[in-house]
Amino acid sequence: MKIDWARMPTYNTIMAVAAGVGLILVVGLGHKVLRGRINDHFEGWALAFGVLGLILTATGLHMTLTWPLAGQGFPFDNIVFGEPSLAFGVLLLAAALYLWRKGVLIAAALDRPALLARTAGPISLFVAGMGLGCFGIAAAGWTYTLFAAPPQEPISGAFADMPLLEATFISGLYVLVGLGAVLFPLALRSKGGRLTTVVGVCWGLAGIAFTLFGALNYFTHIGLIVNTM
Repeated sequence: MKIDWARMPTYNTIMAVAAGVGLILVVGLGHKVLRGRINDHFEGWALAFGVLGLILTATGLHMTLTWPLAGQGFPFDNIVFGEPSLAFGVLLLAAALYLWRKGVLIAAALDRPALLARTAGPISLFVAGMGLGCFGIAAAGWTYTLFAAPPQEPISGAFADMPLLEATFISGLYVLVGLGAVLFPLALRSKGGRLTTVVGVCWGLAGIAFTLFGALNYFTHIGLIVNTM
């Protein structure tokens, strides 16, 4: 198999790492706020969210508007990776701006979880909507076995004759992210109840998996490029 990589720029490696770390940091900040373990230094969280948000917004916007992965027959990947990354990136940028400007008010609040719940309440509807979108991506992945690696790709390509395996893995990650997102508006109302724990577990596990898988893809995608030039 030969691929004209000049017609299909691929950068979902850094997108996966940024999205994974972003999910982990969201869970980490939520845990600290609910446990009362953060009093100041919101600037550090704002910087982290801003860096990751900028990466995801830039790459997600480019992929959403230009469809770079359509050049060699993978147009669906632009939707699968581009649009969720764009949505998450903009959300992270908004959170970064809020933490940077209002960190002092958050630190001084007597009931920080309630303050953050009131602030995040309106945008939580969009989070839930994108969660439903993640379910759609997962269903498409299972139905059409979209995520199978070609045999020319190192490591992942060893399972090329079992396309449902990688489709199940990636679709499963989207289900985790989607479940956390759909439950997010309800978790805000619970103020640290069981739903909050479920959201944290879903996003935490998905974040770790996306980070490790994205890091692995730096090797596997380079190998695929070398093997199909």
